[in-house]
Amino acid sequence: MKIVLISPKGPLYRYKGGLLKKSLRYQPLTLTTLAAYIPPELEAEVELIDEGIQTIPDDLQADLVAMTVITGTSKRAYELSAGFRARNIPVVLGGPHVTLVPEEAQQHADAICTGYAEESWPQLLRDFKNGCMAKTYQQKPDMKLGHTPFPKRKLFERRNFLTQAVFEATRSCMHDCEFCVAPTAWGRKQYQRPIDWVIEDISRVGQKKIIFIDLNIISDKKYAKELFRQLIPLNIQWFGLSTVLIAHDEELKELLARSGCKGLLLGLETVSEHSLKDAGKRFNESVPYKDIIADLHHLGISIQGCFVFGLDHDTPDVFDNTVEFVIDSGIDLPRFSVLTPFPGTPMYKNLMAQGRILNHDWELYDGQHVVFQPAQMSVQQLANGHEEAWKKVYRWSSIAKRLWNAKNFKPLALSVNMGYRFYAHHLHEFYNCDVQINPVFNNPFSAIQGSTIKSHTESKPVSKNKVICG
Repeated sequence: MKIVLISPKGPLYRYKGGLLKKSLRYQPLTLTTLAAYIPPELEAEVELIDEGIQTIPDDLQADLVAMTVITGTSKRAYELSAGFRARNIPVVLGGPHVTLVPEEAQQHADAICTGYAEESWPQLLRDFKNGCMAKTYQQKPDMKLGHTPFPKRKLFERRNFLTQAVFEATRSCMHDCEFCVAPTAWGRKQYQRPIDWVIEDISRVGQKKIIFIDLNIISDKKYAKELFRQLIPLNIQWFGLSTVLIAHDEELKELLARSGCKGLLLGLETVSEHSLKDAGKRFNESVPYKDIIADLHHLGISIQGCFVFGLDHDTPDVFDNTVEFVIDSGIDLPRFSVLTPFPGTPMYKNLMAQGRILNHDWELYDGQHVVFQPAQMSVQQLANGHEEAWKKVYRWSSIAKRLWNAKNFKPLALSVNMGYRFYAHHLHEFYNCDVQINPVFNNPFSAIQGSTIKSHTESKPVSKNKVICG
């Protein structure tokens, strides 16, 4: 039996034509983890395909295809699924988008997996082998992350990625930010792997620079402190994700640095106090951003600061204010996104109730396109301001000022900045807001017909390599 696992990509991130270069791309953990969970007794041949690094062969052969789907890639996943199923290849869909809108996903697959797949995915495969695969497999309420098989990272070629050394200690997050998919899809309980399992996984791979992809590695401080203590003897350097609440615990910060942390992604979101309330992230107010950035830089930790534009208190001056803050505070690697109301989230429901959702072409739900009516600016102002902010912080002069102000220069920082500079200055190839957007549609799934989702702007001309925002 041959099983092919696929990670589809939208136009912005697809191989040959997308904007992510190797310097910004680490090996995905989802497919290698799913490969590890395939029951050994099936003696399956397994192939992994990531559309960010390769194209899918037209004559791909498989007994079963499974795809992991986020909202921005769902349209592509449905198109691929239709093609495979037309050739009588069964398709399984799973991932965040499938968990958020299972009724929609079921129309495009032979089976779906919702929630985490530690138990349901192996059962699905056994059922498929026995000819009794069900339509839906769900995460059990009591699911735990125990001593599971280790990801099969070697199924991908290492040369295609900045690194293969990608790890996971925990999943989900205790917070309930309005625009975040995690609390809606998986709840606010943090799932934790046994720390000895995490340490063994890192030791097995043997790399000295690694990445943790946990959404909030300090969500449970007791767990985080013990993890950091056990990382110290490994003498590694690691990069991960955290909230600014790390500022309130000096012991946690000290352990963070001693464990080898060299870079943190912080969801700063906005420089506006009122906008933090819009995002449901008021806990950020308890921390002066410049203080925590300076503290972490003093500890030798670089900052990837993430900001979102389009919150209800955002006015057209938010873009320049944010750029000024980013440069002055010395954020090593800034990232910007457009507020995206992913289906099922509180923000999506609120904007739907207000009649402000402008489009349900999921391919545009990638964090870089405007799909709703902003409160205090036009769609064009939000789209153009977002793109200009990217360009301004990734001018050569801005890169130099940021890294100088950080007082924490590392060669890797320059390399990744160059990767994002390319991204920032080519967004216009995918992003075109020169046309007016039709008003809202009440039913988010009314456009689903057959095996594709039709865009509500499909009658408008779209030039090659460009999409219409909204």
